[in-house]
Amino acid sequence: MHEVPGFSAEEGTTGPFAHGFGRTGDGRTFAFRTVRATLQVEIYRPDLDSEVPGPDDVVAVAEARVSDIDLDDARSVVALVRDLLPRATSPPGGRNVPTVRALLARIGSVIEGRQ
Repeated sequence: MHEVPGFSAEEGTTGPFAHGFGRTGDGRTFAFRTVRATLQVEIYRPDLDSEVPGPDDVVAVAEARVSDIDLDDARSVVALVRDLLPRATSPPGGRNVPTVRALLARIGSVIEGRQ
């Protein structure tokens, strides 16, 4: 079993549509949700500007089938999330920052003199 020091699941629901959020051991926020028979975890970048992260804020993802756990037991769901966190990898295609948004951010930086 993987140990994740400092891990906390701050909010979560159980059942076939289990979902919730929390913090990793290093302080980054994450969210999880069940889609069909798969639990998906998204870890967000540490310097979030808003309370609600967007798709471009995702820095790592992991997923696992939920056919072997009891989705009605909060301990089982939290344990699966805890075990998935160390296995999370960068999402396919990098951070998924849309080209237009990245360009506008760069232009904004140049205008503000932050280069």
